[in-house]
Amino acid sequence: MNKKDIGKKQYDAREIAGNILFITLILSIVYAIVKIIYAPNTIDTLDSHARLKSDYVLMLIQCIMGVIVMMLPTIIERKWSLTLPNYMSIIFFVFLFCAIYLGEVRNFYYLIPHWDTILHAFSAAMLAALGFSLVSVLNDIKKIQLKLSPIFIALFAFCFALAVGALWEIYEYFFDGLLSLNMQKAFTADGTPLIGRAALADTMKDLIADAISAFAISALGFFTIKKDRLSNKFKQDH
Repeated sequence: MNKKDIGKKQYDAREIAGNILFITLILSIVYAIVKIIYAPNTIDTLDSHARLKSDYVLMLIQCIMGVIVMMLPTIIERKWSLTLPNYMSIIFFVFLFCAIYLGEVRNFYYLIPHWDTILHAFSAAMLAALGFSLVSVLNDIKKIQLKLSPIFIALFAFCFALAVGALWEIYEYFFDGLLSLNMQKAFTADGTPLIGRAALADTMKDLIADAISAFAISALGFFTIKKDRLSNKFKQDH
């Protein structure tokens, strides 16, 4: 199988993954709208798995944002005439499916232990890899004279992943206050507010998971680039 056939297969897989995600999110938007109409505003007996109107509002917002965000790879490619690796787009679509549909719509955040932490680690690894891919794409553009050191590329990838993770925590904090939610786990199941370190535990756990995962991928990328450059230098010298 030649490179052209492999590239076509990867593009077909990207298109299929994108279509599945898009259809899933559209159906989830319709589902959330219907549930908003009939869901109660409050419940008499608190159930950690029960869903209120505000929960479905959040679900609707996240599904709409998911439809918008899934277009980012295509928008980036068209606006800056770049070609992102197809595998990165596929991983990105899989992450959105796991985070929005499985996590929010199918309630995996409550049904699967540590689902949130798993997604944070996965997303940080994906973002760090994306950081490396972006630099590689820029290096391949002849118009741009870019020659960055492996340590700088690794640092960029790490900071890029961690910055997006921090923005996500800001997003959770904002919508917790706006819709009276508990995404940052600042309250117990019975609604009692946590105090001090306990109130910060979920947020810090997410950021630590982001940092560890991003560091692992950044370190791996650093040694890979270092090895490739040494190999290329050896070939040129001989």
